[in-house]
Amino acid sequence: MKTEPELRKKIKTWVIVFIIGLVLSGVTAFPIETELAWLANHASVFPEFMQGWLTKVYLAVKITNQNYPYLAYGTDWLAFGHLVIAMAFVGPLKDPVKNIWVIEFGMIACVMVFPLAFIAGPIRGIPVYWRLIDCCFGIFGIMPLYIVYRDIKKLEAMIK
Repeated sequence: MKTEPELRKKIKTWVIVFIIGLVLSGVTAFPIETELAWLANHASVFPEFMQGWLTKVYLAVKITNQNYPYLAYGTDWLAFGHLVIAMAFVGPLKDPVKNIWVIEFGMIACVMVFPLAFIAGPIRGIPVYWRLIDCCFGIFGIMPLYIVYRDIKKLEAMIK
């Protein structure tokens, strides 16, 4: 069994890992056209069925940005949303027991990735394999959050 300081350190480490993931996800939404151009230029490293999709998405973003640059403001807000949500996880860094609700919120959000991907995905014409890639964000997000949740419950029992 871990000591209280060891448990607090483990919780803090996993929360920081999660915050970094949110920040990186957010920041990478700003230069989306540049990133897609790079992916389209290196599409040959991907399986053949993905190459056409990457090129199609890049061209759609490029043409949209040329003709309707204000629509990119939507991805700017997406990025901003990731950064704001990341700030909420500072609470569990300061007082994990009191702010366990933030971890629960994050776990619920990770689960909600799945219905979004499988309801909105077909409506928007997103290929199944891409929806599965999107679902990985929910899977890889919930894993550290579950570890944190479990450890916060242990910490709570320890300090009572």
